[in-house]
Amino acid sequence: MRALQRLIQGRVLLLTTCAAGIGGTFQFGYNLSIINAPTLPIQEFINETWWLRTGQPLPNHLVLFVWSLIVSLYPLGGLFGALLTGPLAVLLGRKKSLLVNNVFVVAAATLFGFSRQAGSFEMIVLGRLLMGISAGLSMNVQPMYLGESAPKELRGAVAMTPAIFTALGILIGQVVGLRELLGDPGAWPLLLASCLVPGLLQLASLPLLPESPRYLLIDRGDTEACLAALQRLRGTADVVRELEELEEERVACQDQRTRRPWELFQDRGLRRQVMSLVVLGSAVELCGNDSVYAYASSVFQAAGIPEEKVQYAVLGTGSCELLAACLSCVLIERSGRRVLLIGGYCLMTCWGSIFTVALCLQSSFSWMPYLAMSCIFAFILSFGIGPAGVTGILATELFDQKSRPAAYMVGGALVWTLLFLVGLGFPFIKTKGKTFLEISEELHRLNFPRQSQGPKRMGPEVILSTEL
Repeated sequence: MRALQRLIQGRVLLLTTCAAGIGGTFQFGYNLSIINAPTLPIQEFINETWWLRTGQPLPNHLVLFVWSLIVSLYPLGGLFGALLTGPLAVLLGRKKSLLVNNVFVVAAATLFGFSRQAGSFEMIVLGRLLMGISAGLSMNVQPMYLGESAPKELRGAVAMTPAIFTALGILIGQVVGLRELLGDPGAWPLLLASCLVPGLLQLASLPLLPESPRYLLIDRGDTEACLAALQRLRGTADVVRELEELEEERVACQDQRTRRPWELFQDRGLRRQVMSLVVLGSAVELCGNDSVYAYASSVFQAAGIPEEKVQYAVLGTGSCELLAACLSCVLIERSGRRVLLIGGYCLMTCWGSIFTVALCLQSSFSWMPYLAMSCIFAFILSFGIGPAGVTGILATELFDQKSRPAAYMVGGALVWTLLFLVGLGFPFIKTKGKTFLEISEELHRLNFPRQSQGPKRMGPEVILSTEL
């Protein structure tokens, strides 16, 4: 609570956190979430567009391919954005990099908004790629900017806010994607183009806030600008002690140049830091949290929730992650990073095991679907309390000013590569309401696409999607 009070006292720091977050990891969570609602309308649009161009429908396996491309290009663009992090953060600074990043958002929103009028599903593909580049850049620059702007006693809490904004973006995306709002089949261009709103909010607010003091002093050598930024961020003129600490760090880095990503692997003095970054970054993507989200709808239906009400139950998953991220922000300085990481993964292992058993036995016991549903919420809470937020601050705390941009490039490239491979490698087939024979036939058709015949109607027969 003391950390929260200090954060509120430093109102500029609080506003900086919000301005960086709304156009940063909020965009990542929001765009990851909203793509689920218009799955079938966009697939029908792809088929209708092809019909108008060629006079014949697009085969189902090609509809699946284009849709998988739309979904998977988002993390691929994130990989490109992560690789831009280091050069832009050093050349433009942390704040300007976030502002320039919104060029991709404006371009993508324009492509989304006019794609149906132009009759071009290629505009959706390109827009998703641009949004991925934006997310990859902002997800790495935002924690770097906030971690360097916060005082050391608040650094953990402030550095956890990207996880909060990610969870908030997922939740808001789920809400906006409801049928009563922008989830209506005819409103999908507006739903995809709504990413413009957070971008405009950041463009309106972030220019009024200070740059990272560490960047100004250590990278730019501008002591006066650093002092002014510190005074605004701390809400007090007495920042002499902190300025002295920054001067010591500047002297220590004076004879060093900004490192390149491959140099981190060559430096024996950074071996443990790089190993921690790679192992924990891989773990957070491969821990199964995305799979739990994918199973949520079917588990809720098995528990007796009506199909038309499942979309409201799914909101609970996003709310759980948001609640856990807020709780982690309060606990991180009190419990420490290691406790939250180890405790979070241990709890996830426990709930994941119970969840697996419950899925296997849900046809044998009437109460098993309810146990599986409870495990989903418990698993997401465990993920949000520890791994979701703590992993993101490793590069800020484990690397110095000259190595930090390269560390974020390495960590970001790893996370987005794994996210792309997971999304491309696990195409989920909607099996609800189908017999085992129908499911087997569908899998056979995907395995042998050349033997499949084109669909007899405009829309695809089966909803096929690649879920992240």
